[in-house]
Amino acid sequence: MLATRSVMIRRLLLACACGLAPLAAWADDIGQMKVAKGSVYIERGGQRLPAQVGTYVQATDTVVTGADGSAGIAFIDNSLLSVGPNSVLAIERYAFNSTTYEGAFESTLRKGTLSVVSGKIAKHSPDGVKIKTPSSILGVRGTEFLVKTTD
Repeated sequence: MLATRSVMIRRLLLACACGLAPLAAWADDIGQMKVAKGSVYIERGGQRLPAQVGTYVQATDTVVTGADGSAGIAFIDNSLLSVGPNSVLAIERYAFNSTTYEGAFESTLRKGTLSVVSGKIAKHSPDGVKIKTPSSILGVRGTEFLVKTTD
């Protein structure tokens, strides 16, 4: 939580110093790529953007990895997601209150593999995390899990 506050304070100071205030865009950031190996893309607003370490993830983004790709994402509630090769993960909803730690995180793993270490949302809002696959819906109650789908 301290690291998140520090990042937000730095962003605010940078925006003020530059005389530019794209704070609305920053408010949409829900996580950050911590690992991006091989082919990793983010689909956002009809565009396909290359993802690299440091790229911010926003609600409603879709993370796509190629045959040689993998990605690790840290979310603002301290959830950690690892997306394996040949995967498509659509983030459908993400809301997090940093004061109460309540929130919701819903996503769909259309194909591939996903490993999750849940963060504050799952701990404080037990029904708040759902991962869908083409054949099932997981309601997360634990802290770590792995999901794999095939075509």
